Amino acid sequence: MALIVQKFGGSSVADTDSIKRVARRIIDTKKKGNDVAVVVSAMGDTTDDLIDQAKDIDPYPPEREMDMLMTAGERISMSLLAMAIHAAGSHASSFTGQQAGFLTDTRYGAAHIKAVKPARVKAVLDRGDVAIVAGFQGINSKGDATTLGRGGSDTSAVALAVALDADVCEIYTDVDGIFTADPRIVPTARRIPAISYEAILEMAACGSKVLALRCVEYAERFKMPLHVRSSFSHRPGTLVLPDGVDPRSIPNLQ
Repeated sequence: MALIVQKFGGSSVADTDSIKRVARRIIDTKKKGNDVAVVVSAMGDTTDDLIDQAKDIDPYPPEREMDMLMTAGERISMSLLAMAIHAAGSHASSFTGQQAGFLTDTRYGAAHIKAVKPARVKAVLDRGDVAIVAGFQGINSKGDATTLGRGGSDTSAVALAVALDADVCEIYTDVDGIFTADPRIVPTARRIPAISYEAILEMAACGSKVLALRCVEYAERFKMPLHVRSSFSHRPGTLVLPDGVDPRSIPNLQ
C-alpha cells in the first residue's frame, strides 16, 4: 500500500462533469490499495474572475482582503469534489489550508510555507477515507488567510506530500507530462519519461509553465518524487526523481 498525494489543477476541475471525472480517478487509485490525499485548485478561471471583480470595485484593493477573497475559489472546488466522491459511493472530507495545518509567513499574495501540521488530514487517512485540501492557501501568525501566489497549489501539494511522508506527489494537468516543447503548439514535441530536478528547474527558469519553480525547489529539498500526468488520460506522464531512484519503484504508474 502506498500513500499518494494527487493535485488537480483548475483545468481538471473546470466544471461539475470534470469534478465527477476526477472523483472517479481518485476512487480508482483508492481501489488499487492506496491511501489518497488530494490538493485541488479553484475551478477553471475562478481566480481570474475574482480578481476582476475585486478590481472593478477597487483598483488597489487591500492585500489582506484580496487573500480572503482568493481563498474562496479552492473552498468551492474542494467541497464539490468531496460531494462527488460521496455521490460515487466512497468517503471524503475537505479542508481549507488552515484546517489542513498550512502555516505561512505574514506576506499576503505570495506567502511562504513555514510548516505543515496535517493532523486532521492524517486522521481522515487513518480511517480509510480520502482527504481533500484546498491548495494555494494557509494561515499566518495573525490568524489571517494567506495565499501562496501563482502556482501555489503545486507547492501546497508537494508540502503536504512531504509532511505526510507520501510515496509520490502526482501533479495532474491538461497535458500528458513534460515535453520537449509545448505539445499544443509544437505537434512534434516529445514526452520526456523521466527528468531530474535540476533539469526541470532550468526549464522553469526559462519560462516553462508545467510546474511552479517553488514547487520543484521544495520537492528537490526533500527528495519528493513527482509524477506529472494528464487528468484526461491514463498515459504514463513524466517522473521527476531524485538521483538513484528507480522509476519502477513509484506507485500508480498506470
